[in-house]
Amino acid sequence: MPTPPENRELSPYTGWTRVHWEAAADRLLLAVRPHASPRGGLIDLPGPRPSWSGARSDGLEGWARTFLLAALRVAGAQGEDPAGHLARYAEGLAAGPGRPGAPDPDSWPRMADTRQAIVESASIALGLRLTRPWLWDRLDDRTRHRVVDWLRPALGPSPVDNNWWLFGLTVAGFLQDAGIETDHAAATIDRSLARVEEWYVGDGWYSDGDNRAFDHYNAWALHFYPALHAHLAGDRTLLDRYGPRLHRHLDDYVHLFDASGAPLPYGRSLIYRFAAAAAPWLGTLTGHTPLTPGATRRLASGTLRYFLDRGATDERGLLTLGWHGPYPPLVQEYSGPGSPYWASKGFLGLLLPAGHPAWTDPEEALPAERTDTVRPIAPTGLLVQTTAADGLVRLHNHGSNHVHSAEEDEDDPGYARHAYSTRTGPSAGPAPADNHFALLTEDGRASTRGPALPAGTGPDWAASLHTPHPGVRVLSATLAHGRAEVRAHLVLGAPEGTPVRQTGWATTPDGPHAELHPVHGYPEAATATELPTGETLQGPGSRTLALEGGTHGPKSLFVALASLTAEPAPAPAAGLAHVRVTGHTLHVTWGNGSTDGSVTRLDLAALAALVPNGQ
Repeated sequence: MPTPPENRELSPYTGWTRVHWEAAADRLLLAVRPHASPRGGLIDLPGPRPSWSGARSDGLEGWARTFLLAALRVAGAQGEDPAGHLARYAEGLAAGPGRPGAPDPDSWPRMADTRQAIVESASIALGLRLTRPWLWDRLDDRTRHRVVDWLRPALGPSPVDNNWWLFGLTVAGFLQDAGIETDHAAATIDRSLARVEEWYVGDGWYSDGDNRAFDHYNAWALHFYPALHAHLAGDRTLLDRYGPRLHRHLDDYVHLFDASGAPLPYGRSLIYRFAAAAAPWLGTLTGHTPLTPGATRRLASGTLRYFLDRGATDERGLLTLGWHGPYPPLVQEYSGPGSPYWASKGFLGLLLPAGHPAWTDPEEALPAERTDTVRPIAPTGLLVQTTAADGLVRLHNHGSNHVHSAEEDEDDPGYARHAYSTRTGPSAGPAPADNHFALLTEDGRASTRGPALPAGTGPDWAASLHTPHPGVRVLSATLAHGRAEVRAHLVLGAPEGTPVRQTGWATTPDGPHAELHPVHGYPEAATATELPTGETLQGPGSRTLALEGGTHGPKSLFVALASLTAEPAPAPAAGLAHVRVTGHTLHVTWGNGSTDGSVTRLDLAALAALVPNGQ
């Protein structure tokens, strides 16, 4: 299927319009057709390995997630379906839930046997809800009864205490709309929303469970399902609750997108790629967004093009397990060959009619293209830094943690780094960790970061505290301005002479330019050395600058100046900030002495005292 010609008058940044989105959806759907089971109940996609749920669950995942894409494509066209997408999924609905758990090639697994089926039930239910006039209402009674019987277990309490509560909500919303088990569905909706409410930390942000995991699940799950349910149900009370939260979230979220269209790669499930565009579309769909229609399309089209132009699909047109192309270190054990198709959520904008301003207004620039920004997200401990000269986005992490247990003895590269950017790393083991401050053992092993406890944010800084070893605490702070980053670490309680190492950005040969300079606490003659950090999601051959030193008392302060830029001929980073240290207080004058001159003062010892011992 050929790509339509670009329209640079309407879309000066990406060239894409609604017809490009429709063509992209059709290409993705046509590509999976050869992998359907004999009667269309499963879509068994090729991949390097099955997920931990097994091949049959993966086949259901391939079916359910591509069905959601088909539903958005057809519902957005008001039932027009020239490629015959829904007819194929109607066949699958007749085959899949007929004998759940049976060993034949088409049967769906039972939720009692495979928990992952609960996740997929949400995509199936949402697809049925969106296409009800053209699919559900035309199914025979026997098929409808079998589908409902298969969906019904999803109305129970969630077996996983995180965003999984929203899968039952989504199934319940469909059944409620269809007039089926309405009392049971209403109880599930109330219970699910009540549990998720406990994780709302304010300013538009949720933790994905009780563990301070702040990542893209805010956009493609924790806002997506409640706000979309409220919109589809016409529930004004719920929309009045979730709409303003979505609006506030998008006020921050839009700053996480590079001028290239790349969303910031941090957190987990990054193989969902352009699902990152779901929340901006949802804001426009519900009328709760700070973005103009043209900015919304520029963000979403930029994100979709970013991945499709960089090899997200293979030679067969199938989405791969990775970021650009395949990248195994990025893949969680719960992910299988069909998992990347949760990216279907990024096509939510097709529900907006063709005449909507989001499709007809000219594209507008993203914040990263307009002005330099340093933006704290106080409830999360995150600090966003963007530069207009190169459109690059950096995220300094002082409060988002691993979605799993804090007892694990290895850091998760998606959560534990002090910083992430849209054009670098993170490195993956056994390579040294980029953007990490570590205490080193005698044999050179680096300490892990573990859970980062937020210690405060300001207009241009964020700080956190972690415990690399029992009895040792490290108060870390990042101060940012333009492209300059002052990275400070106050080490408390380490034996004198304990070696330490600060690493910088993991850049590939064709990536941006990184610098790392000692400022305080490191040996006077210290210079950064290069560490090979191997392949990252940006490509092979990354290298990372590192500084080394040693503690010099019970309270040892280490300060470095870092920079990351894609400017063609950047000025040396050493002139971007002047740092003066008095005791454990930083006085940072931004600029080279003749420009800017604004000053930031930060008392690290006082911040450390705010986080109690043992917390």
